[in-house]
Order: sequence, then C-alpha cells, then structure tokens
Amino acid sequence: MAADGGDGMNLLWTWLTNPENWQGSSGIPVRIAEHLAYSAATLVLAALVGIPLGLWIGHTGRGRIAVVNLVNGVRSVPTLGLLFAAVLVVGPLLGGDIAFLLPSIFVLVLLAIPPILAGAYAGVEGIDPGARDAARGMGMSSLEILFRVEVPCALPLIFSGLRSAALQVVATATLAASVSLGGLGRFLIDGQAYRDYGQMAGGALLVAVLAVLVDLVFAGVQRLVVSPGLAPTRSARRVRARAQLAANPT
Repeated sequence: MAADGGDGMNLLWTWLTNPENWQGSSGIPVRIAEHLAYSAATLVLAALVGIPLGLWIGHTGRGRIAVVNLVNGVRSVPTLGLLFAAVLVVGPLLGGDIAFLLPSIFVLVLLAIPPILAGAYAGVEGIDPGARDAARGMGMSSLEILFRVEVPCALPLIFSGLRSAALQVVATATLAASVSLGGLGRFLIDGQAYRDYGQMAGGALLVAVLAVLVDLVFAGVQRLVVSPGLAPTRSARRVRARAQLAANPT
C-alpha cells in the first residue's frame, strides 16, 4: 500500500539524505550527468534540424503548412510506444548500449524539433516587413537580410522554442531508463520495481528541479545574447503564442 503524505515526505527525505545514494556508479550525481548528456545531445541535434528549417520557412514563406503538419504528425505518436518500436527495429542491428541509446535519442529529437522549428519560423515571420524593405533598400542580399536582420530580431522566439524543447526533453528523457539506459529515470523504474517510494519520489523531484535549473540557464543565456531592445512586446507575445500553438496543436 502506498504511503500517506507524511510518510511519503519522510521516505523522500530519508532517501535524499542517505549518503549511499550520492556515491558510486548509480549515485545521484552520475544519474544527473547521464540525464544531462542525453538531453544535451538531443537538443543539439534537434536545433541543427529545427532552426535552419524554421529560418528557411520563415524567410521564404514556403512549405510551412506541409513541414509543420508533418513534424507535428510524427510527434503525435505516443513517445513510449515509438521508443519501443525503434528499439525493436534498431536493436537487432547493433550491439551494446548503442542499440538502446540511438533509438532513445532519435525519439527525443522528434519530440524536441516542433517547438524549436515553430519558434524559429514564427520569429522570422513576425518581423516588421518595413525592416526587410529597409534592408533591401540598403542593397543587402537575401542571405544578408536573413542573418543580419531577421535572425537577430527573431532571437527571442528562437530562445523561447529552445527553452520549451529543453523542458520537454529533460522531462521525457526519463523514458530512456525503460530501455535499460541510465539517467534520472532509473530511480523511477527501479523504485517502482522494488516498491521503494522514497526513491521514486526522489527521482521525480530531481527531474523537476533539473528542468527548472535548465530553464533558468537558458533564460540567463538569452539575457546575455538577446539585445535589450528586442525584449518581447505585446505583438511579439502574440507571435510567441502562435508559435506555441503550432508546436502543441492540441
């Protein structure tokens, strides 16, 4: 039988303050490092796909409906089911942990691309047309307009997409433990297997805290990179809302 609220807090505190849980190859620091490694690899790969594609869509106005619907269609597939299917297909072709790592990263990348893609194209699409006209009047080429005008102005929404993707990836990377990988999800899977409610609660709390810390890091980087003059206005917030709606069509 599950513990009540008071007992649950005691179990959580006991697990978190047990020195043994902070040591060794399965200790909390190692699991956090594994979780961050999965998340970082996912975000880098997703950004390499989503940002250039989003900038191209926003700059040219071509293919937005087709690409966004395709990406969101893939994303609508249940993540856990897609992970197991990918492992069953790829696993027999590979050996060792890589047979589980590649499918896990692939599924997480599919999850991360939509918000990054939406933030990039909405940021470029929402730029004042007058800014583009002024740049053309100065003799800028199409690529110069993109990288010297559109990308700097779109940075707030690009970072918004990255932050949204980071939160989703950090939370969902716990699924990697369901296919025998590491990360903070191990505490949830192992805790459930051994009915260790303190371990389960501790793992869930660590994931939540890590997600908040990652978001704060992205917010700090955004403040350093984005010009104060590009702080979101009311119209920019409307564009951001459209980007979030495109990334989460439900």
